[in-house]
Amino acid sequence: MFSRICSAQLKRTAWTLPKQAHLQSQTIKTFATAPILCKQFKQSDQPRLRINSDAPNFDADTTVGKINFYDYLGDSWGVLFSHPADFTPVCTTEVSAFAKLKPEFDKRNVKLIGLSVEDVESHEKWIQDIKEIAKVKNVGFPIIGDTFRNVAFLYDMVDAEGFKNINDGSLKTVRSVFVIDPKKKIRLIFTYPSTVGRNTSEVLRVIDALQLTDKEGVVTPINWQPADDVIIPPSVSNDEAKAKFGQFNEIKPYLRFTRSK
Repeated sequence: MFSRICSAQLKRTAWTLPKQAHLQSQTIKTFATAPILCKQFKQSDQPRLRINSDAPNFDADTTVGKINFYDYLGDSWGVLFSHPADFTPVCTTEVSAFAKLKPEFDKRNVKLIGLSVEDVESHEKWIQDIKEIAKVKNVGFPIIGDTFRNVAFLYDMVDAEGFKNINDGSLKTVRSVFVIDPKKKIRLIFTYPSTVGRNTSEVLRVIDALQLTDKEGVVTPINWQPADDVIIPPSVSNDEAKAKFGQFNEIKPYLRFTRSK
């Protein structure tokens, strides 16, 4: 199972694979020792994560110390996002934007957590640039030092070429975003190539939409923004819709708009 010696000499990663078809809980533990045996990643071992899959749990080193992912999230929503590399231009603008918008995520009961394959020491140095650019006192959320690429593998945060190199230590993650609800279900997945920066307004928009649709039992139309009209699902009869929502506008029997509460 373990077939090569890694270049780093101070930590060993113990990897536990599940017997189930998907991971309920993935554990990553670090120990002070040397030399290090690194797992050879195989695509057949990789969990298939889809919308409504259980978000795999893990332990990891971060800029705020060791964390357990589930414990960190608690009863909150979560946004787990990866970036290709520290001290790079697009990633710097992205993490700066997330840092500046942390109060908006707090309002929505959302906890942020970032990730790249650099170590925590690199993240901590880079954070000084982030604070200067974003004009914030603190970034406000942990960044995982995924030096052994375990979480990147677990959440499939690599492109096709990157997966070929995942056992060679030359991997960079793509720009992945996972929105996770308080039940630890994956509710939304974004994947951007390294050349395209994310849109934090869109991340907030989809969180607003998910929280609203969960609460009110509606769905949101294209280009929906908070305070826009919403759609009554076809599974709700007109009588039920009138009792629940009051007035609504029927364009077609299957297309009925109403105001959100």
